[in-house]
Amino acid sequence: MRRLTKIAAVMATSVMLLSACGNVDNLSVDKKVEAQAPTKKDTQVFAPHEHLNQKPTPVKIQRIGEHEVNVEMTSQITDIELAKGDMYKAWTFNGEAPGPVIVVNEGDKINFTLKNMDPAIPHSMDFHAVHTAPSKNFANVMPDKTGTFSYPANNPGVFMYHCGTKPVLGHIANGMHGMIIVKPKNGYPTDSKVDREYVVIQNEWYKYNDMDDMTNGVPKYVVFSTKALKDGDMNTNGTVGALSDHPLLAKVGEKVRFYVLNVGPNEVSSFHVVGTMFDDVYVDGNPYNHMKGMQTIMLPASGGAVVEFTVTEEGSYPFVTHQFNHATKGAVGALKVTKDGNDDGSEVMSH
Repeated sequence: MRRLTKIAAVMATSVMLLSACGNVDNLSVDKKVEAQAPTKKDTQVFAPHEHLNQKPTPVKIQRIGEHEVNVEMTSQITDIELAKGDMYKAWTFNGEAPGPVIVVNEGDKINFTLKNMDPAIPHSMDFHAVHTAPSKNFANVMPDKTGTFSYPANNPGVFMYHCGTKPVLGHIANGMHGMIIVKPKNGYPTDSKVDREYVVIQNEWYKYNDMDDMTNGVPKYVVFSTKALKDGDMNTNGTVGALSDHPLLAKVGEKVRFYVLNVGPNEVSSFHVVGTMFDDVYVDGNPYNHMKGMQTIMLPASGGAVVEFTVTEEGSYPFVTHQFNHATKGAVGALKVTKDGNDDGSEVMSH
C-alpha cells in the first residue's frame, strides 16, 4: 500500500511538472502571437513598447540619377496625442502617423531602405505605387534590422503606402500608413493654372492595439492631416482638430490643388469642400482619369485623387468627409481664404 502511495505521488508530481511545462510553452506562444497581433486590452501598453517613445526621425530622400532615387525610412514607436489628453503609442513610419509624404517621378527606380527601430515586432513596406513581387520586395524587416529593396514607379498618381506585416489591419490601424505621389512625366493639364498645393490624408483610430475593435468596431476618431510637400510647409499627424485649429491658407481667386488620400484602414471617404466644387479631378491622381465639375469624390480605403477648385471669396471653406458620422469624430479641416493669402486671425467656420 505504501508503495502504491509513493507511485501515485510520483505520478501526480510528474503531471504537475508536465502541466507547468505546458503552461510555459503556451505563455511563450502567446507572447509570440501578441507581438504579431494586437490584443483586446486597450488600457495596457504592449509590453515591449511600454517605455518606448522614439523621437521622430527625418525621412531621407536623395535623387542619385535622372530616373533613380534613394528613400530611407524608419519603423518606430512614437507617442501621439490624438485628442486633448488622449495619448496613443503609435506604430509609425519616421515617428509620424500618417508617415511623411514621398514624392518621386513617373519612371523612377526607387531604392528603398527600411530601418526597423522596433525592438519587438517585424515591419515592412507595401508601396501601392510600384510593380514588384511582394514576397520579395515587401518582405519583413526583423526588429533592430535594416532591409533594402528596389522597384520601378512607372505609373503616375496618388498612392497609399503601409506596413504589410501580418496582421496588416493591426499595423495600419496602429499608425503605419502614408502617401506616395508619383508625379506624371508630362504633368497635369491644369498645372499652369494651379496656385497652391496641399496634401490631405484621412485616417481612422480605434481602441489602442485592439484587433477586435479594429475588425468589428467603429472608429473612435476619423481625422485629417497634412504632410509637407516642401520645407516650411505645415506637417501634422492625424489628430482631432489638426486642420481646423490650424487651417490651410489660400488667396482670393486662387486655384488650389489637394493631393487627397483615404488610408482607412476600413472606412470609405466622401471628400467634399464646402462652398465650392471641384473644377478638375484626377481619380487616383492619374492624368488620364480626368473628371470635371464634381461636388464630392468617393475614396475607398487606399483610394487617392488630385482635386482642384477655385476660391472666389474671403472666408473659411471647411472640407469634410460627407459621411457625417465620421465628420463628427474629427474628419473636418478648413481652408482659410484671405485677400493676401496670409492668416488674418479670423475665426474658422466649423461644420
